Amino acid sequence: MTHIPPPTEELRLLDSELWQLDARRAQLLARRAWLVAALHQAQPAPSAPAPRPVSVAPPRPEASAPRVQNVLLLLGGVLLTIAAMVFTLVSWGHLGIAGRSAVLGAVTLAALAAPVPLLKRGLRSTAESLAGLGLALTVLDAYALHEVALAGTDGTAYTAVASAVLAGVWLGYGLLPGSTALRLPLPAALVAAQLPLLLWALAADAGAHGITAALLVTAALDTAVALRMPSGSVRVVAAVGAYAMGSWGALAAGWLSWTATGPSAAARAAALLLLAAAIAVGAAWAGGRTTARTADDKDTGRGQAVGLALAAGLLAVNAVGGTARTVLPDTWTVPAYLACGIALLAVVRAGRLPDALRRGVLWASGAVQALAVLWALPVVGVAVLGPGAWVERAWSGAPADMRAAVTPDLPWPPDATAVPVVLAAVAIVLALAVRDTAWRPRALVGALCLSWATVVSLPAVLELPYTVGLLVYGVTTAGALAVATLASPTTAPASETPQAAHIRLTATQLALVTSLSLALLSLASQTATLTVLSLLTALFATAATRARIAPFTAPAALAHATALACATGAAAGWTTASTALLVLVVPAVAALLAPRLDGPRTTVPVEATGAAAGLLAIGLAVTDPPLLALVLALCGVITAGTAVRPDRRPLGYAATALFVLATWVRLASWDIGTPEAYTLPVTVPALLVGALRRRRDPQASSWTAYGPGLAATLVPSLLAAWGDPGWTRPLLLGTAALVVTLLGARYHLQAPLVLGGSVLALVALHELAPYIAQVAGTLPRWVPPALAGLLLLALGATYEQRLRDARRVRNILTKMH
Repeated sequence: MTHIPPPTEELRLLDSELWQLDARRAQLLARRAWLVAALHQAQPAPSAPAPRPVSVAPPRPEASAPRVQNVLLLLGGVLLTIAAMVFTLVSWGHLGIAGRSAVLGAVTLAALAAPVPLLKRGLRSTAESLAGLGLALTVLDAYALHEVALAGTDGTAYTAVASAVLAGVWLGYGLLPGSTALRLPLPAALVAAQLPLLLWALAADAGAHGITAALLVTAALDTAVALRMPSGSVRVVAAVGAYAMGSWGALAAGWLSWTATGPSAAARAAALLLLAAAIAVGAAWAGGRTTARTADDKDTGRGQAVGLALAAGLLAVNAVGGTARTVLPDTWTVPAYLACGIALLAVVRAGRLPDALRRGVLWASGAVQALAVLWALPVVGVAVLGPGAWVERAWSGAPADMRAAVTPDLPWPPDATAVPVVLAAVAIVLALAVRDTAWRPRALVGALCLSWATVVSLPAVLELPYTVGLLVYGVTTAGALAVATLASPTTAPASETPQAAHIRLTATQLALVTSLSLALLSLASQTATLTVLSLLTALFATAATRARIAPFTAPAALAHATALACATGAAAGWTTASTALLVLVVPAVAALLAPRLDGPRTTVPVEATGAAAGLLAIGLAVTDPPLLALVLALCGVITAGTAVRPDRRPLGYAATALFVLATWVRLASWDIGTPEAYTLPVTVPALLVGALRRRRDPQASSWTAYGPGLAATLVPSLLAAWGDPGWTRPLLLGTAALVVTLLGARYHLQAPLVLGGSVLALVALHELAPYIAQVAGTLPRWVPPALAGLLLLALGATYEQRLRDARRVRNILTKMH
């Protein structure tokens, strides 16, 4: 049990402990004070600080030990190889046959045998250097043997045999039990193996076909080695050799096939191409089945397999197509290649191929078809763009046939007879063969475009009569519009699929392009022009009833109607200015139809087309001022009628401007000497109406209220004053402009202030112009530049002063709280 003292005894013990702690604390504080004083006395003066030790970092090595070792070994091997070459080439003649054989044999055997003990001791780099020296010495031995014993043999043949022997020797040396760890002999043997077949073909004068066969066989051997080797430098060297030799051989075989002049030469070239294709297919098939270590390796192998399958497909097409080219006319060369490309699709569907090979063959077929379409595009371009030349030959007479109709300025491409066949074949393939959900909409759009191109190019290719060609173009336009109409939804727009939307948009655009070419083609004959433009106007107006294609077809109908109006006026013998009245029917119809159309997607294009037709009418009437005034007034009426709509109220300004322009043009055409007599009766009511509007709507702009009325009198009077030599009109006009300016300043109105001030300044300039010219003639030529300089200096000083005042105000505001 723990003893607990009584409270008095415990209090005494606590007081004793606290007293001992206070005594001990006092001792420690005294000792601390003495130590601080001692340290202050021993501290050095501030003027002589103690030097700090400088830490010096050890020098950083610039080259690692393994790198230094490799460099030394490489230099040693190179120097020894150079020494051996110098000995062989220069000092060889100083020794006899026995000495020569003994020296080279001993050095070669020593260099080849030394790596074995070095590998056992772990000196791999040194062993590799000596092995490389030994391999180089074997090459020198082969050279020495040729120079001493076989100098009379053919150099190319001897090199072929020597490279084969060296490849075998290096292979055997690399497979010996003691030297299997060396990395250099096997790749070196593979490099040497690239030469025997090629050099043998050159030595045997095998010709281009034999040399190409040697290249392809070498590529096949390299491919086999690359596929059997799991990894390492041997596989890399084999792959590089396979790609290099195979590409070289494939290109050579393709050139032989393209330049073949007979079936026999084409057949031999086709055999070489098929050999190259077989090598590519074998590599792709075996490479696609190789087990990959990582996902990246798997993707890389799949990509290589696709590329090899693509190359194989193209080589096969060139082989078969090149053979067919030699027995067919030149016109059918491209269709022959295209048929081979389409046949690849049948091969893909018939056989069970890996996915990578199937994709590669499909890409090869697509590439062939794309090249065939590119070959056919010039004919389509001539058929579509060629009719534009009839703009400068309008109504000069119908051409003999459609080929003459589309080539008044453009040359006809050669061998174009098979163009429709090529385009139709590719269109059928796209429509029937492509079943993938992602590519199906694009394929259908492509098939539609190619079908259109086939029909458009057919009349010129077949040299159909001019009338028949126009009929074909018209039917094509109607067919494209029918496709667009069928693709448009009959219910809610949201029910339209993306595929139908693409087809609808493409078909509508094709219809527009065809109608433009048809209209240009019809310019050759007056009757054809009137008939075609009438039918096109009716056709597009009918198609505009479908809301989804109305944004394209309604403006097209108005554009064709405008062209029809111009053609009708010209056919009736009217003047250009008189034809403008007929053209004004189009903007009037557009203004009537616009509010009845469905949505701004159609309304805005229709109104824009009507406005363009109105501008065309104004341009046609420029040569006849009275008729121009009438056209401007009618345009103002149409614009004012459009401005009645709540969403087109701003067009009221344009209508007012057109009415004012019409008035001015009419006054100018009448040679009125006193235009105020005709403008003031318009100005006064206009100003009264403006004042009433300002009273009802104080927020109305002064330009709306007073601008038209003031401009109706001030502008014609200003034009008359500038041509009036007297002083009465300028004085009265200046006085009126001054009054208007003062009223604008008094009531803070922008329109009277700007219009009155501008007219007043121009009148003053007109009155002072003679005096200014007289003074300018008497002044020296240096005075105007000097005055301009003084003006610029004054403006600069004023600008600087204002900047200084602005800074001062900014500083004052900054100091405020």
